[in-house]
Amino acid sequence: MGGMSMKAMKRLDIIIRPEKLEKLKEILEKKDYSGMTVFTAMGCGYQEGFIPEFEEMNFEINLLPKVVVMVVVWEEDVEDLLGAIHEELATGQVGDGRVFISPVDDVMRIRTGERGAETL
Repeated sequence: MGGMSMKAMKRLDIIIRPEKLEKLKEILEKKDYSGMTVFTAMGCGYQEGFIPEFEEMNFEINLLPKVVVMVVVWEEDVEDLLGAIHEELATGQVGDGRVFISPVDDVMRIRTGERGAETL
């Protein structure tokens, strides 16, 4: 970035129950974040999942369906977003999910080559 100062960005990887996706989108839109990448996933944690039947394999995996939402946000919005996610998405049951927070050093828009804050 050639010494330009860049506003601090964070990447949130938000793993949630699939039925909570619309509510999460509402939370993000309230803070003007509309860009996100959504993955469907299977995961396990403390809760019991189901055991898929693999006839040729002799191991067990307890997995439940999850959705992973990846979004890059301004660092100054992280605490408000985490608070809203906890308040709006927590059911009080195991399996509500996790939010992984990582620094973002830089970003480039492929179409234009723009870097940094302009891409968000």
